[in-house]
Amino acid sequence: MIAIRTLDAAEAWAAIPALADLLVEAVDAGASVSFMAPLDFGDAVAFWTEVAGSVANGRRVLVVAEQANRLVGTVIVDLVAEPNQSHRAEIAMLIVALEVRRHGVGKRLMVAAEAAAVAAGRTLLTLDTRAGDKPEKLYRSMGWTEVGRVPRYARASNGKLEDVVIFYKELDRPAEMAAE
Repeated sequence: MIAIRTLDAAEAWAAIPALADLLVEAVDAGASVSFMAPLDFGDAVAFWTEVAGSVANGRRVLVVAEQANRLVGTVIVDLVAEPNQSHRAEIAMLIVALEVRRHGVGKRLMVAAEAAAVAAGRTLLTLDTRAGDKPEKLYRSMGWTEVGRVPRYARASNGKLEDVVIFYKELDRPAEMAAE
């Protein structure tokens, strides 16, 4: 069974090695999540250390999926701090371990991320994803609205420039109802 939960600051610090392993696996498998392959484990640890610090100071929420005491997925809710944007958050780093993909883990992580955003008083979410990636279909199925595409926006883990799709979602109804 896969459990989805939000980590507190102490748990985020403790999870850094497992999060780094998950990130390295994803990047080395071709995921477009801000890093290039091959990803050095130390660089992944440095990234998650910064994230854990942001969890500790309330700027981010870290949601994870666990199976048999092993971390198999994560997503970050980045709580925008600018005073004129305190109603919104950004979704980042939706990562699901290779062996549990296509089992609804990504959707469950996103539902939990949306709930965490609502709990933090956010009513608007944004995200971007590489055009054509599987998460693009997931976001559409969950009621996210495409804003547009940006050509050659980011480098894939192999270095190739690729387009991204930008999405938003207004949180005026539960995620479970969005696909209706």
